[in-house]
Amino acid sequence: MLSRRGLIKSSLLASLGTLISVCSAELTTGVNSKKLYMPDEGEPHKQTWMAFIASDEVWEQRQILEVQRNLAEIAKTIANYEAISMLVRQQDHELAVELLGGLESHPFPIQLIEFTINDLWIRDTGPSFIVDENGNKAAINFNFNGWGEDQAYQYDAKVADFVAQQAGVTTIQSSLVLEGGCFELDGQGTAIMTESCILNDNRNPGRNKNEVEVELKQLLGLKKIIWLEGIKGKDITDGHTDFYARFAKPGVVMVSREADQSSDDYPVTQKNIEVLQRATDAMGRPLELIILDTPLKINTKFGTKDFAAGYVGYYLCNSAVIMQKFGDSKADNAARKKLATVFPNRHIVQLSIDGIASGGGSIHCATQQEPLV
Repeated sequence: MLSRRGLIKSSLLASLGTLISVCSAELTTGVNSKKLYMPDEGEPHKQTWMAFIASDEVWEQRQILEVQRNLAEIAKTIANYEAISMLVRQQDHELAVELLGGLESHPFPIQLIEFTINDLWIRDTGPSFIVDENGNKAAINFNFNGWGEDQAYQYDAKVADFVAQQAGVTTIQSSLVLEGGCFELDGQGTAIMTESCILNDNRNPGRNKNEVEVELKQLLGLKKIIWLEGIKGKDITDGHTDFYARFAKPGVVMVSREADQSSDDYPVTQKNIEVLQRATDAMGRPLELIILDTPLKINTKFGTKDFAAGYVGYYLCNSAVIMQKFGDSKADNAARKKLATVFPNRHIVQLSIDGIASGGGSIHCATQQEPLV
């Protein structure tokens, strides 16, 4: 389970040449506004954003170097398929270059951009890129607040705006507080979200489900949101969606099933499957579920308390699926075969990232796609 260690703003903003007013739970657009939507992760990317850091304020000493190695390995792997822009603290710049094996030695370049950050989880701290019907791109700032102020975030709260600026796109300031790991969408109007993280007083006190849906539907181009109950308080994210369920494509969902019956996630994942089996998407289609059973064996060297053992934390980059393996050959191979079946036209690359996993994260949590338009 993800265990990663912002102020809410309402303002009048210019987005894509159109004034968009975000007040309370309503998003109203001018008569000349363009329809916004967030592309599916599997659509073509301009680049991937990452953050190179494993601060001793957050991570244990036994984890730090391994986490840095994992981040470099993920970046080098993705750079076989698309460009990488990676935030890095000034004091980590030299080590990052060393672990990356140089910046121009890959099929696609890796750019290091110096910026002070608290942690590596750019799926949550970074912006969510959206486009309008004419292909103009913008970025949503969802007001990262350290997963409900459970971890220091004074620098990470600035990441979304900084990344948008570096990407050369306008920022849209949401009135909601949430993270990119809170939602999964299919790019055709359907999303899956967990109530436990979004409808939580540590993020959005006093906001009801309808208010939240109104804003998210307009910002992300959604027609239907499928809500999972999730689980509060068992990890710092309060049950992120991207640990439980991912759209592989419209109508097809990869769903994690906890194999350890003693785990808190066992009943959660069982209930998720039941909800999704009954659900339909925005087009009225029932969902096809691909079940990915979690491994029973993991590497305990870097800690087990917060270890995120599951296969839905893969990342789709151009032409490839970058996914995790844990050393449980039976579970690793079964997950790989299922992803290869669902993504027949992509290379399937499995990486061991036990340092990152020991801190509660996945490859998906450490990456953020910027769509190509």
